[in-house]
Amino acid sequence: MDFNMQSISWDTEKRIKRAKIIAEQIAHTVKLKKSYSALEFGCGTGLISFQLYDKLKDITCIDTSQGMIENLKSKIQQNKVANMAAYQHNIDDDHLLTPKYDLIYTSMALHHIIDIDTTLANLYKLLKTDGHLCIVDLDEDDGSFHKLEADFSGHHGFNQNQLKEVLGQIGYKEVESHTFYNDVKNIDGAEFQYSLFIAIGRK
Repeated sequence: MDFNMQSISWDTEKRIKRAKIIAEQIAHTVKLKKSYSALEFGCGTGLISFQLYDKLKDITCIDTSQGMIENLKSKIQQNKVANMAAYQHNIDDDHLLTPKYDLIYTSMALHHIIDIDTTLANLYKLLKTDGHLCIVDLDEDDGSFHKLEADFSGHHGFNQNQLKEVLGQIGYKEVESHTFYNDVKNIDGAEFQYSLFIAIGRK
């Protein structure tokens, strides 16, 4: 999947509406504090963070796609948002970030990563003690959601219980999850139902 190309037309009305719902769910589940420093992992064009920046001290946004990051940097500048910064970065390649975050959140990004154990462990290292990781992603499906992406090599969503077990093995405490969002995606003229869950764990 070429996210650099997709970044140009990423901010559709449907994605923006969904981002608002996801951001509200994150804020409600974590109970955000204005003193929190946050990291969004796999930020894309920042649709989630643009709904949360006024509720947090600062947000660092990272993504491996240069196109997504350039799009986000432009939006930050245009909207004169002072407490957001965006970087092209892969935390599995190096560890330039310092472990200073009260909150790390990610939305619809984890299922694109093959080795989630390594990524989740690296995110754990970046959290402060008592900091929270918040994951929003697809519930497990039969592969229909990414049916049209022939080069997709990630996960077809996640089994929540299996993901919670992985998080617990890494060291996350008080791990909880639940499904909160249901929608349909049009695939080759047919409507496919999918759902999103939110999972949270504490360091």
